[in-house]
Parts: sequence; C-alpha cells; structure tokens
Amino acid sequence: MMHIFIECETFDDLGGWVVETQSREAMGSFWIFAHGIGHPVKNASTKVKLPHGGIWYFYARTRNWSAIWKRGHAAGQFLLLVDGSPLPVTLGTNGSKWDWQKAGERELTGGQHQLELQDLTGFDGRCDAIFLTDDPHDLPPNDLDTLQKFRRDACHTQIEEDPLFYDLIVCGGGMAGLCAGLSAMNQGLKTLILQDRPVAGGCGSSEIRVWTGGDTELGLYPRLGRLARLLGPICGRPRMKKYRELFEDDRKAIPFREQGNLLLNEAVIQVETDPADPRTIAAVVTRSVRTGRETRRRARFFTDASGDAFLARQTGCEVMYGSEGREEFGEFLAPPQWENTVMGHSVLWETRKLDHPVTFPDIDWGLPFTEENALHRFNSQWDWEAGQFRNQVTDIEEIRDYGLMACYGNWSFLKNRSCRKKEWENMDLEWVSPIGGKRESYRVRGDLVLTLNDILQTKEYPDGTGCATWSIDLHFADPENCATFPEPFQACAYHLQLPEPYPIPYRCMYARDMNNLFLAGRCLSLSHIAFSCVRVMRTLGMLGEVVGMAAALAVKKQCSCREVYTRYLKELKEKMIQGAEPLPPVRKKYDAYYDAYHFMRPVGMYGNAKEDCWVYHDCDGQPKQEIPAGLQKCIEALNLNRKPYAEINRTVAEKSVHPGANDSDSEKNQNTP
Repeated sequence: MMHIFIECETFDDLGGWVVETQSREAMGSFWIFAHGIGHPVKNASTKVKLPHGGIWYFYARTRNWSAIWKRGHAAGQFLLLVDGSPLPVTLGTNGSKWDWQKAGERELTGGQHQLELQDLTGFDGRCDAIFLTDDPHDLPPNDLDTLQKFRRDACHTQIEEDPLFYDLIVCGGGMAGLCAGLSAMNQGLKTLILQDRPVAGGCGSSEIRVWTGGDTELGLYPRLGRLARLLGPICGRPRMKKYRELFEDDRKAIPFREQGNLLLNEAVIQVETDPADPRTIAAVVTRSVRTGRETRRRARFFTDASGDAFLARQTGCEVMYGSEGREEFGEFLAPPQWENTVMGHSVLWETRKLDHPVTFPDIDWGLPFTEENALHRFNSQWDWEAGQFRNQVTDIEEIRDYGLMACYGNWSFLKNRSCRKKEWENMDLEWVSPIGGKRESYRVRGDLVLTLNDILQTKEYPDGTGCATWSIDLHFADPENCATFPEPFQACAYHLQLPEPYPIPYRCMYARDMNNLFLAGRCLSLSHIAFSCVRVMRTLGMLGEVVGMAAALAVKKQCSCREVYTRYLKELKEKMIQGAEPLPPVRKKYDAYYDAYHFMRPVGMYGNAKEDCWVYHDCDGQPKQEIPAGLQKCIEALNLNRKPYAEINRTVAEKSVHPGANDSDSEKNQNTP
C-alpha cells in the first residue's frame, strides 16, 4: 500500500486561492480557500510524483461551510483536476464539518502528474489537504489529534534548529509587533519578528483595511509614537474608500529589509519553556505557511503580539476573556456579572459604481434576506461586526464565515430581489476582506490590570508610559440586529471621552506569570472596558515601542521583565525620553465633554449624517436632542449603567476601590505574586 499526503497551502502555485491561518489552533493546520467574491478564481496547482502506475484514489479534506444554515446549494464548490481532466465528484458538498470527501479514482502511469483545484463558485470553497492512495480501503483519520500525528508522519516533518540566538523574538507582525521589533532593533538588540500572513500590519494591512487611530507624541514622553507614525499609512481616515494602496504593505516591511529579520508566512505553533525553570520561555517552534518546514528559534526574551495571547496561553499564564462583572474592578460601566461578550470581528467590504449594470449571483444559501431585514447599504463601515458572543480563537472560522455570509446574502438580495434594486444596478462588490479583523480576544494578566476607574480619576502610576487618547469605545451587538437575526452581524457603540490623555503603566506590558514574556497589542493587561480606549493601532504601536526599550534594558541588565520596573524604572524613563531633558507633564484638557450612543443605520454612498446616529447627553445625563425613532428601545435593551458626568466627577474625585492596588507602592499595589 502506497499513499501520498499533500498540504494544500504548500501547492506550487496557489493561483487565486488564499491561505487561511487564523483557525490553525482549532484546525491543527492551515488551509486554502477560493475567495472570488462570486467569481471563480484561478486554479491552484502542484506537481505530484507517483511511485508506480495503476489505479489511484483521490480524497480532499473539505467542508460545505454554508451547510449550517440548511438552505440552498453548497456555497463553495470545486473540482480536483488530474492532468487537466476533472475527477467526477464536485467537492465542498460533503457536510458542515471538516471531513474527507472522495473526489474519484483514475488509472495513471508512474511518474509526475499535475493536480489542480478548480473553483466553481467564487464563494470561499475550501480545501485542507489532498490524499492519494493505491488502496481503496486506505483513508486518513479525521480526528484532529490523530490526524495531526498522521500529517507529520506522512509529510516527514522534522523540527530544524535556527542557528542564531536572539535577544528578542516578537510573535506577531501587526502594528504593535512591528513597533516593538523596530524599537528593539534601534536599541541594538538582535531581533526577529514572526508574522503568519503574507503581509505585515495586521488589521492595518491591505488584507483587513482598518484605519489607524489614537494620538502619539504627547504627555511626559513626546518622542514616543514616532515609529507608530512611521509604520502607519501616510494617508487614510474613516469614511475614505479603502483602496489597497493606502495600506502600504510593502512600506511597512522596508525598515526590516536590511537585516532580513521580518519573516512573513511564518507562524508560531508551539512554545517551549526551560525545563529547569518553567516560568522562562526557552524557544518557539514555527512553521512556514507555504513550505511546512518547522524551525525551533531560541531567544532571551519574547513578545506576545499574536493578537490572541498565544504564547501566554501556551505557557499557562492567567488570561482574561469577555466582559468582567462590576464586582471584579468596581467599574460602573461593567455588566452586573461576567459575560462571555467581546467586541467583535469585522469583515469589511468595498464597492464601486460603474457606468454600466453589474451582475452578482442570486444565491440561495445562507440566511434569507428580505425587504424587511436587509440592510440597504452601498458600503460597509466599522459596525459590520460578528462573533460578539463566541470565542475569537476556537470559533474564528465560523465567525468569519458568518460575516462573509451576511455580506454576500445581503448584497445578493439588494442586487437581484429588492424592490429598490435599480439603485444598486451599477454597483460592483469590489473587495471583501478574506480574513477579517478582530477587535478583542484574550488579555493577559500582568502585575497591574488597568481599569476604567484608573483612567477616569487620572490615577498616576510611577511607570506611566505612552498615552491613551481614544475615547472609551465599547462595541455591543446592535439590539435591533440581534432581534432580527439568529446571530448578530452589526454593532453599535458607546463612547465616553477621557478626561485627558492617560499614560499606560509599564506593568500592563508583561505577563506576571512568566519571567521573560512581554505583551504587545490586544493582549495587554487591561480590563475589558479600559481596553476599549487603548486598542487602537497607533496607541498600541506606541506602547510596542516601550516594550522594545524595556527589552533592551532587560538584556543589558540580565534581569526579568518585572525587574525593569522594580529595579530599572529610572533607566526606562530615560529611554522613553530618548536623551532629551525631562519635560513637564502636558495635561491636555478637552474642549467639550460628551457621552453618547452610536448606532449605524443604513449609510449612503459617502455617509449620511441623518443615518449615522449619535445620541449625545449633557453633563446631567439628559439627551441633547430628540432620540431618533426606534433607538430608545435599543438603548434600553443595552441596559448600560451610565452615570451623568456631574456624578462621575464626584465619584472619581473620591478614592476608588482598585482590587490589588492602593495609593502606596506596596507589593499589593504591584499585584506581584
């Protein structure tokens, strides 16, 4: 019996197929999908060498991703071609779960042959692996654990050793990871940045297209944030059309080109701790997304900029997920009890208006859209958001698929069935993000968990660094959308302006349970509510710069992440000043207070103020204008424990209870175990 196992992401030519890496933890592997927005993509192809002639049996590991809605045809269908001729079975039609589907059999000569995946629909048909066997009874396992071992054995996977020893390895190439890596490089550290996507920038890349937010270069350290501006887009702001070129993927990689230390398509799949000290990370194991080669890479320090706290979770660090209850940190905006609710995942999309009619498939799968429930929109905004009640790691494939389905189904209805379809006749669905962007996932507990109370009372910590300037910006599943669909895909937001720019303490930037693990990006040590004002990319990039400086100190002093605070805080401050004389505090007061609800109701081609709904309140908590019809019930459904600004002023002036912290610099305040 002979068999051959081929990982699809290692095909010689991916054609128009895209590699999916976000769901690797849940899947155990990468996979590819045909993201054609309703137009079949170019074939993916590879060569295979058969050891002998005879009848060969072909299987594909795939799934019908639209089967969960139990309606219509399979969304993503494709064929397996052998030497240009298709096998008889249409693939991607086998059920809602990943499994092996037989494509057919073919009598072939020994030697080299060509395999191709031919997309039939353009709607995200997906394939994990191809299996060829000369035995009709031979089939790979489908259980994930067993399949994982089978993959490694079939592909003869061995872990190679990187001969270099690094000062710092940054795991994640979003804005925070890039800034942490470049900052460390500028401090003279031997640095490696690992990014599992083909482009750098994370949510700020052309794959996802989220605009950067947050101010930089202010407060005690006005030189912090320059790298965040350097790596951010030169042009681009909310409501501008998200042209690919504006996100400047190639320019982000330029600072790393000379040293060649930004590795794209390189995913961290395993974390190894020191056998003599389990609180110290010794190495990470990475896998090349396109070749499957695995490499062990060692360093003195590591930064978790993965977006999902992967390193922290793999090493047993305490993590936080969802919305903490009011009793946890005493935050008045928190729900009464803990909720499994996060800010969601956005699959953004863009359209263009042409001078002639454009068709779009009249799909029969997914949720049905009607005149009553359709969103009559010409483009997407920040509120196209799903997965608020799901796990952003284990459920990410389903979350992303739901966002795609909502986009395709809604657009198909507007183009083909709506009584207003004439308005969309010349509109073309030009771009849909293939992977989407997360707002929130797991956060890691550091020596200090920053809370809303700290920010509103402008509590001064000795280790304050770069400043948060974004408002408290909490996203919720829109109650109207929740009531209309079995699962929401639209959000609304609540904003509360900060009293002034707030310095984020350094103690939020390392894991308290590990000696050598820094934190950057979405996994910082913050409460859910405090996170909502720190999460924007320029702010996270600026804090990444601080991580790079702290790593340089830790390497030089041969100390832990914590000891940078307990022993070398003065030196860290000097680095943040970057050699300049200490500057007096800049207390920037904002001109006008507001707290407000923000709802998106169908927006026009270039936005429409009457449909972009804000409900503002004055200092006494009263609405400043008549609340638009239908929104009062939504506001009541959110059941948010708002407080008038006058009451906030009285409350925050008093000493606020901060679990594990008081005004002294005690061990309790540092939350040090």
